[in-house]
Amino acid sequence: MHFREDSKLSDYYLSRQPIFDVDEQLLGYELLYRDDQGEATAIAAQQATSEVFINSYIEIGLSKLVGQHQAFINVSRDFLINHDKLPPPSQQLVLEIMENVGIDDEITAAITSLIEKGYHIALDAFNYDQKHRSLVQLAHIVKINIKDHSAGDLEKLVTSLRRFPIKLLAEKVETITQYDHCRKLGFDYYQGYFLCQPRTVRGRALPANQLHVMQLLAEFQKDHTEPTDLEKIIEQDVALSYKLLRYINSAAFSLRKNVESIRHAIIILGQKEVKRWASMIALSGIENKPEELIRIALLRARMCELLTEASGEGNPGTAFMVGLFSTLDALMDTPLKELLSMIPIIDDIKAALLYRRGPYNHVLSATFAYEQGDWHLIEEAGLSEADAAACYIQAVEWSNESTRQLMKKAA
Repeated sequence: MHFREDSKLSDYYLSRQPIFDVDEQLLGYELLYRDDQGEATAIAAQQATSEVFINSYIEIGLSKLVGQHQAFINVSRDFLINHDKLPPPSQQLVLEIMENVGIDDEITAAITSLIEKGYHIALDAFNYDQKHRSLVQLAHIVKINIKDHSAGDLEKLVTSLRRFPIKLLAEKVETITQYDHCRKLGFDYYQGYFLCQPRTVRGRALPANQLHVMQLLAEFQKDHTEPTDLEKIIEQDVALSYKLLRYINSAAFSLRKNVESIRHAIIILGQKEVKRWASMIALSGIENKPEELIRIALLRARMCELLTEASGEGNPGTAFMVGLFSTLDALMDTPLKELLSMIPIIDDIKAALLYRRGPYNHVLSATFAYEQGDWHLIEEAGLSEADAAACYIQAVEWSNESTRQLMKKAA
């Protein structure tokens, strides 16, 4: 792979997959990478690690993708042995080492040296047999792909690894059932999109908080609302009014003058924009849900919107709502079909969310593909990979800042 000396973040296709602790709080992200030559891999895998890439990525792009959370980055054999090329050790950086680096005395010595210098090490995709015992004793985290093991074998593996002073990370955890099973086994960390799945309970009525949100969303989805009626609906919810005004007056909007009232907001931004942001704020107010789930919803919303703008087909505002509502079932712990039946929602949004068809399915599918690192599916959705890469970085920055603003406690 060739890296230009003037490489920038835009030269790469980058995405991230969340990692959580036992309390479902965000620990960090594994960073996934694809270069502009078409090779898909975990970030900085064998041929993808280069001094130019690592340094420019850490300096220019790390905070954009992970904020203050940890970044799990795969490193090659060359970087392990010649680790003077690596950025300085920090609590934020976790070096992932895969078995295909070739385990021998040279690699063991290199890992020992890295740990002595303060680097955090995670072992990934290893067959944990006797020959790897010394590495397991050195590592801080051991990652286990749960799809590679039967339930019985996984339990035996966890039991054997528990003899070592390490943290165990279950990866490819995509369902609540898998997550619950891994919790019972005693994993410390969990990687995957299980948070985006609902914890459905048959016959359960929506709690008051969630029912109120659905009522607000129903009002905000109406095609025609008188400005005075919209003003009253928002002002009846004091918390929503406060958060909406605070958000509109934040740096995210960069308005020259402060907006002093909901009526003023409607005049300045228009009904559609106010409804959109009020919907977003209402969803962020759902109780007892991890902040990362809100961040995922906002990231998807913004990326769907940006991809629609880039393609020049469809309504970006509608695309935003498609992405925003894609985690509605997980936020409400209720099947999406049931939830959408409560809202007078337009057919195009329902078609994309429920049946994966219609004019907005391609941007939603591309957004899902990108967050999973399934790069080849993006072009199958009829979109440019380069556009998707640029939109993703913008969406990550926007969702990070928006979530930070939305989750601020009232002063």
